Amino acid sequence: MAKRLNSESTISAVLQQIIEVNKLQAGMDQIDVREAWKNLMGSGVNTYTKNVILKGSTLYVELGSAVLREELSHGKSKIVKMINEELRRDVVKDVVLR
Repeated sequence: MAKRLNSESTISAVLQQIIEVNKLQAGMDQIDVREAWKNLMGSGVNTYTKNVILKGSTLYVELGSAVLREELSHGKSKIVKMINEELRRDVVKDVVLR
């Protein structure tokens, strides 16, 4: 049973409690990572991005261009760092480009 919050709790504290109690963090991370990818990569990369999926701590990105996939593969660690900085916590540990 969830603990009762006092009447002076902030909305963010209540929402965080709901996320924890209902085990929604994985779904929230999936949405947050997808949005971070869109914001950080820009329209050029997003044009060729078909799908972005977070499974555990691995980010799977499906791209429609082999050339772009090759270019991005050289900067995987930078992509991980940029996404984690955008989210302000360590969510992504590895990137797989398909």
